[in-house]
Amino acid sequence: MRLLSHTIGILTNPEKEWKAIRADRHSFFVVFVTHIPFLALIPTVAGYFGVTRVGFQVGGHMAKLTPESAAVLSVVTYFALLAGVYCLGEFINWMARSYRVEGDESTRHYEGTALAVFITTPIFLASIVVLYPHPWLTMAAVGIAGIYSIYLVFAGIPILMNMNKDRAFLYACSVLTVALVMMVTVLIGSVILWSVGIGPVYQHHTS
Repeated sequence: MRLLSHTIGILTNPEKEWKAIRADRHSFFVVFVTHIPFLALIPTVAGYFGVTRVGFQVGGHMAKLTPESAAVLSVVTYFALLAGVYCLGEFINWMARSYRVEGDESTRHYEGTALAVFITTPIFLASIVVLYPHPWLTMAAVGIAGIYSIYLVFAGIPILMNMNKDRAFLYACSVLTVALVMMVTVLIGSVILWSVGIGPVYQHHTS
């Protein structure tokens, strides 16, 4: 399917791929459903195996989560990722009016959703490293992917939204601000969930 080819193209030749994405003009449903439900499986499935089979460092000791606890956290994470990308796309669509993006409502809706989908793609792909959930490895891989995602925002908006560079720069800064606020909101939500009992349960090892 052509839409799936964008996942490779956005990593290898982003400028060309943004133009191809703009030309596709698919519906919101197509661009979202053919990508995010599958990409969101990468961190959740990899994370499940990583924390239950490999383990991670806690206070200088290796620890693992129980399969039941990891399964609950994986499911919650999966749906949180779906909701996060959807909400980011909706915010981008909403801001399109303020930045006078050309086109009708359906066109802007596709472009905003496509932007949210493809700027998060590198982070989803990099999250495969949580199969071996070492903190520094995870931070390095996701950090590099995050930097590339920021580049995609600034490179993609002028092409996808057909805007001059000055307005595109301001629009990109607004998108990054919204993404940062959403990330902080997710972190706060995680703390709240842990406080009500939806948190990690560690395996007990007997000597």
